[in-house]
Amino acid sequence: MTSLCNAVFEGGGVKGIGLVGGICGLENAGYRFENVAGTSAGAIVASLLAVGYTGTEIKEEMLKLNFTKFQGRSFLNKLGIPGKIIKLALSNGIYDADYLEEWLEGLFKRKGKTRFGDIRLPDAHKEKYMYRFQAIASDLSDSRMLVLPRDLSLFGINPDQFRISRAVRMSMNIPLFYKPYVLTDVDGRKHLIVDGGLLSNYPIWLLDSRAQNPPHPTFGLKFCSPNRVEDAGGFEYREIRWLPDFLKALTQTSMEAHDRRYISLSKGDYQRTIAISPVIMQNKKQKAVSTVDFALKEDAKLELFNNGFNAAKIFLETWNFEDWKSSFRNTIRRKDAK
Repeated sequence: MTSLCNAVFEGGGVKGIGLVGGICGLENAGYRFENVAGTSAGAIVASLLAVGYTGTEIKEEMLKLNFTKFQGRSFLNKLGIPGKIIKLALSNGIYDADYLEEWLEGLFKRKGKTRFGDIRLPDAHKEKYMYRFQAIASDLSDSRMLVLPRDLSLFGINPDQFRISRAVRMSMNIPLFYKPYVLTDVDGRKHLIVDGGLLSNYPIWLLDSRAQNPPHPTFGLKFCSPNRVEDAGGFEYREIRWLPDFLKALTQTSMEAHDRRYISLSKGDYQRTIAISPVIMQNKKQKAVSTVDFALKEDAKLELFNNGFNAAKIFLETWNFEDWKSSFRNTIRRKDAK
């Protein structure tokens, strides 16, 4: 039996193959995706679902993809660290994301859906559900979070005509690593757009209707370390001793604080989150895959995929949508029945 669901995917760079495992686990249990959203790598897999790819098809593309091509190549990059410093100073980023956009555009063309107008849902009852896919990006020039495609209208751009691949590129423009995407508004001002993970790396709030009786569930797929405290009031303390610790804490706080506050105040979000471990075995030792581990080999990709697949399987063993609604959405109806 096929059941509809919405899904939101956390950003995670090359760890995105773990999200694909979660997708396959849900599809294997009979779920089909309606509205999807994500940030960075989460935006990649969500966009592919939105244009019609299955989890199995996405897995095949990810396994044969050479992630090192996402770093791009230029003359300055070939000069080693000095060249990268020069590129960073000139462009605010070491690498170009052209290959990513071209790769996605080719995949979208296979399904005949390249622009947001191609994935519009004409019978959507709310603006937030107008397009099957949405992504988060960060506008540094206006210090603002962007929800794409709907916020494109703020720049005088018709969302229907905007390329999906370009929106995904904007969502995963890792600051300093990739050169920011430049988006020009109606007044001719240039806006620097970077990774949406700076402001909301796990935007499960994006597809939350707050309806008392939602027609189908919204699942979140999120990377969680085995020792991570992921409960409503839990925070993981970090001891900050020197500059690398400080920079890591600064980055993680910017990526997590907004989402953690939202889901800690929104009952039921952890209960609908599929927690995927980024930890794999490498040389008989445990290793947590990083966002920019572009040299990831196929066996490591498969292990991450299996982490996601197994996480979805374990999650669904205890998931019951009616019980979830009764606990977290149907409070008004319960009060009326008394």
